[in-house]
Amino acid sequence: MHKGTREMDMMRRVVLGVADVPLVERFFHGNRLAKSLVDRFIAGDSVEEALAVAKELAALGITVTLDQLGENVKTREEASAAVATYVDTLKRMKDAAIEPNISVKLTMLGLDFGDDAAETNMRPILETAREVGGFVRVDMEGSDYTQRTLDIFYRLFADFPDNVGIVIQTYLHRSAGDVVDAIEKKTRVRLVKGAYAEPESVAIQGADARDRNYDTLMKHLLDKGNYPAIATHDPALIDAAISYTRQNGIPADRFEFQMLYGVRRSEQERLRKAGYNMRVYIPFGTEWYPYFTRRIAERPANAFFVARQLIDR
Repeated sequence: MHKGTREMDMMRRVVLGVADVPLVERFFHGNRLAKSLVDRFIAGDSVEEALAVAKELAALGITVTLDQLGENVKTREEASAAVATYVDTLKRMKDAAIEPNISVKLTMLGLDFGDDAAETNMRPILETAREVGGFVRVDMEGSDYTQRTLDIFYRLFADFPDNVGIVIQTYLHRSAGDVVDAIEKKTRVRLVKGAYAEPESVAIQGADARDRNYDTLMKHLLDKGNYPAIATHDPALIDAAISYTRQNGIPADRFEFQMLYGVRRSEQERLRKAGYNMRVYIPFGTEWYPYFTRRIAERPANAFFVARQLIDR
C-alpha cells in the first residue's frame, strides 16, 4: 500500500471517530459557518426542498433518487413514520412529474427490531412504487447488516422485480460473489465503493486495492448486469467505464452513472450532455449527521476545514 493511501485511510478513520464526539456534533448543529458545509451535501430538511432541487436537475435532463435521511430508529413508531414519508415522497414525485425513485435504509424501517419488521415495512413502499411506476433502491449499511439486507431484498425482489434494486459495496471481500448472484437473478445493482469504517477481515484495505476491485466488478456488471448504476465520483473509474463500454459496444442506455448531490456538479452535467444517463442522489431531512460525516471522511479538504473551525472556536 502506498504511503498516500495509508494516510488517506488513517484520515478517514480519524474523521469517523471524531464525528462521534458530542462536542463535534453540537458544532455542526449550532455553528453558522458549519451550516454552509452541511448545505453543500444536504438538499434541506423537507421533501419540498428536495423536490425543488430535483426539478432543477430535471431541467438539465438529470434524473434523481430522493432519500429521507435517518438510520437505526429507536421505536417502531419511528419506523412507521418513515414508511409514511417514503410513500408520500413517491406520490409527490409522481405528482410533480419527476420519475418516482427513492433510496431507503432498512435500519430506518425497523431492521434492528428484526428482519420481519423491516420486510413488512418495505412492502407498502414497494406497493406504492408499483402503483406510480416508481423504483426503490435498498441502501447497504455497515457489514453487520449486509447478509440480512440481501436476504430481505431477494424476498422482496421475488414479488416486486421491476420496482426494487440493491446496493453492493465493492470494498467488502464478499462483493464479487454478491455481484455474481445479482447478475444471475437479474437484479438492478448500484455499485459503490463503501463509506463505513470496516476491519481488514471484512473489507479490502487501501484505496488502490479498493479501486481495482471496483473496476473489476463494474466491468462485470456492464457486461452482464441489468441496467447497473455506476455510482462513483472517481474520474479514473468514470473514464474506465466509458472506455470499456465503447470498446465492447455496450450502448449508453444499458447503464447509468450516479453521483451525490453537492459533489462534482459540473461533471454531472458534462456526462449528461455527452449522452450518458446521469442520476443524482438527493438526501434530505433533519437526521443528516451520520450521512454528512461519511461525506466529510471521504474528502480530506473538508475535514481540514472542520478542524480549523473547531480550533478557531
